[in-house]
Amino acid sequence: MAAGIEAKIVASPLVKLPYVLVTRKEVRRPEDLKGKALGIARAGDLSDRLSRAVVKKLGLPAESVTIRPIGGSQGERYQAMAAGIVQGVIITPPLDVRAKNEGFNVLYRLIDLNLPFIYSSLHTSYKMLRERPEIVQRAVAALAEIVYFVEKNPDKAKASVAKAMRTNDQQALQSAYDVYAREILDRTMVVPGKAVAESVELARESGTPVRKKPEEIYDNTFVSNLEKSGFLKEIWGSENYRR
Repeated sequence: MAAGIEAKIVASPLVKLPYVLVTRKEVRRPEDLKGKALGIARAGDLSDRLSRAVVKKLGLPAESVTIRPIGGSQGERYQAMAAGIVQGVIITPPLDVRAKNEGFNVLYRLIDLNLPFIYSSLHTSYKMLRERPEIVQRAVAALAEIVYFVEKNPDKAKASVAKAMRTNDQQALQSAYDVYAREILDRTMVVPGKAVAESVELARESGTPVRKKPEEIYDNTFVSNLEKSGFLKEIWGSENYRR
C-alpha cells in the first residue's frame, strides 16, 4: 500500500501483539537464553524484528542470543525448537497451548511490549471509496457487530474457530478466544496512525519504494461515523465500548 497500491485501511479490530515466546524445557528464565538460539523465518521479517525486540526487553545483550533464520511456517519452526535445532521461537495462540502440554515454557507474552501494531484490519480500494462509500460504511458497521457478537457469544465463536481449525481441543480454543476476542481487541476499530507510520518506516528500511505518506493509506472516517451516529452506543448499550 505504501508503495502505491490504490487501497486504504478503514478499520482495525485487532491492534496488539498476540505473539508469545516459547522455549525449550531447559530455558526457564530470561538469562537461560544466553548462548542459545531463537528461530525465525528470515532476516528482516516480522519474526526477526519481534525476536530482537524481546531479547532487548528481557535485558539481554544482543550478541548473547543467536537469531537463526530457519524458514518455514510457525508450526515448522515450532517443530525445529522441539527437535532442539533452536531453543526458542515466537508463535501465536493457540499453538502456545500445545507448547505447554508438551512441557515447553511460555517465557514472554509480547503484548507486554506495548508496541503499536496492527494484527488484523479491513481494507478497501480507492474505487470503492470513491464510488460506493455507503457499502464501505455498511461493511465497517457489520464488522463492529461481529466484534460485539463474538465477545458476547463465546461458545458460538469458539465453535466457529473449532470448525476452521479442525480441532476440538478446548484449551486451544479458549486460548485463541481469550487473545483474539478480548486481549488484543479494540471495540472502536480505530486504525492506529502510529502503528501505520512505523510499518511504513520498516517497509522503507527493508527496501520497499515508499511513495505514500502513512496518513494516505488509512481512513478513520467510517469508524468515526459509527461513534458520531450513536451506532456503537446502540450496540453496546450502557457498557463502555471504549475499554
